[in-house]
Amino acid sequence: MTATIRHDHVGEIRVFQDIASLVQTAAERFVELAAQAIDDHQRFLVALSGGNTPRPLYELLATDAFADRIDWTRVEVFFTDERCVPPDHPDSNYLMARLAFLDKVPIPPENVHRIHGGLPPTDAALAYHNELGSALSRDGRLDLILLGMGPDGHTASLFPGSDALEEKDTDVVAIYVEHMHSWRVTLTLPALNAATNILFLVSGARKAPVLARVFSGEMLPAGLVRPDVGTLTWFVDQEAASLARVQARAQRA
Repeated sequence: MTATIRHDHVGEIRVFQDIASLVQTAAERFVELAAQAIDDHQRFLVALSGGNTPRPLYELLATDAFADRIDWTRVEVFFTDERCVPPDHPDSNYLMARLAFLDKVPIPPENVHRIHGGLPPTDAALAYHNELGSALSRDGRLDLILLGMGPDGHTASLFPGSDALEEKDTDVVAIYVEHMHSWRVTLTLPALNAATNILFLVSGARKAPVLARVFSGEMLPAGLVRPDVGTLTWFVDQEAASLARVQARAQRA
C-alpha cells in the first residue's frame, strides 16, 4: 500500500508499507528527476546524505535495473554534510556512498564533489563553499537533495539548538556537535531550501515520535526545510508514520 497526502507546512507525504517499497519508489523518482534535469539543462546535480535509510537506495541505484537508465556522464554528486574524518574512515558519509553506489556506476571521478573532512573544519567548509560556487549553475540550485532525519529531528548536520540553524549568509558551515564530541561540515538551511527538489527518506519505528513532532509543526531542524520555490516530498514507511496524525489520513486516502 502507498498513500499520498498534502500537508500544509511539510509538503507532500507518501506513506509506504515497508522500506523496500519506499526505496523502490525513491529510486524511480531519482531516475525520473535525472532525466528531467539532463533534458532541461544538460546536468543532474544531486546531493547525497549519510545514514541508514539512504544506503539501500544507493545500493538499488547501483544495480543494472536503475544504473543503465541514467547518463552518469551528466550527473554531478555533492554531499549534504560530512564528519570531519578522512575519506577512508568508517564514519565518512563519502565512504558509505562510494562503497554502496559510486564505485559501481560509470560516473566520472571529477563529477563527485566530496567534502574534504580531513582538512581543519573551517578550511573544509570554505573549500566546499568555493566548490559549490564553481560547480553549480548561476542560480546556485541543486536539482535534488536527498535527506534523512535523526531521532532528535536533525537533518544533514543541522542539530536542534545549533547556531548553524541561524545561518543566513553562507551555504556551508563547520559546526562542533557537543553531544557527539565531533566536528562536522554541513550545508545550511539556505542551501537546502534553494533546491529544486528535496526528498526526505524516513523509516522505522524509532523515528516515529520525532516525525510526529515535525508533522505537528514543531520547529525541529527537519521541519525547517521548506524549499523557497522547489518541491518537498517525504517518503516514510508505516512504522515511521505510526504516531503521526497523518498516518490515519494516509490510510483513508
